[in-house]
Amino acid sequence: MLFTTPLLDKPAPGWKHDLPGPNESPSNEPYPPVLSNPPNHVDDIYLELASGTFRIRGVAAWGAMTLFLFSLIPPFTWITLFITTGAVPSFVFNFFGFIAFIVPLWVGVFFWRMDVEAPRDEPIRFNRFRRKVYVYRFYRDGLRPFSRTAWGVRAEVYDWDNLRAEACSVYGPMGSGGLIETVTLAVVKPGTHQVIDRFHFAHEIQQGEMYWAMAQLFMQQGPQALPTFPHPPRDWNNEDVTFNLARRLAPKVRWPAEIDLESRTAP
Repeated sequence: MLFTTPLLDKPAPGWKHDLPGPNESPSNEPYPPVLSNPPNHVDDIYLELASGTFRIRGVAAWGAMTLFLFSLIPPFTWITLFITTGAVPSFVFNFFGFIAFIVPLWVGVFFWRMDVEAPRDEPIRFNRFRRKVYVYRFYRDGLRPFSRTAWGVRAEVYDWDNLRAEACSVYGPMGSGGLIETVTLAVVKPGTHQVIDRFHFAHEIQQGEMYWAMAQLFMQQGPQALPTFPHPPRDWNNEDVTFNLARRLAPKVRWPAEIDLESRTAP
């Protein structure tokens, strides 16, 4: 069943409803023709599902380069005025010129790193023998776009029983406005509804509910409970990305050796 009042403290931004818990019956049945990607991998031990912060890669990188060009206008204007007049521009001109330089530079660096430094995939592994979930997760910080430590990939491990799925929808800056739907996974403190972490799971509520149902079926019954997909898994690390600048520069998925081994094996 779908819960109509939030179960978690606090619910995700734009909360619409909670999905069934990890050990409850799925709310719907996965239907491969409407799902974006088949599982990256499935066997008797673990299921790996594709995930990612962006649905479309490459647009932000070109937008960033446009912003970099805009950031050059104030210093060139300052130099031109100084050469032609021989005088230093006024404080007001310098102040607003600095703002016009730093803002597009700041936003451009953020857009560039978001599009180029995010890995080609952010997979999630569900190990039904260990009852663990392994998340290959990309971290970023909009307030610190130049930081090295605030950006990067971390592999994290959670208990399956402590995961909760939420359907969310928020209005985002998409021209005149657009509805962005996602399914997020929350990690709760054992035995409570207190959220201690939360991360992106899938784009679009319908697809997210089906992918969550796949995880539930696999963890509860095994690979035989999953539907058959008509197409083979996508090779995120070795696909042809010649004409997509962001995906071409994006780092490949490299699990830490210990977590990679643990996530693929039984105890």
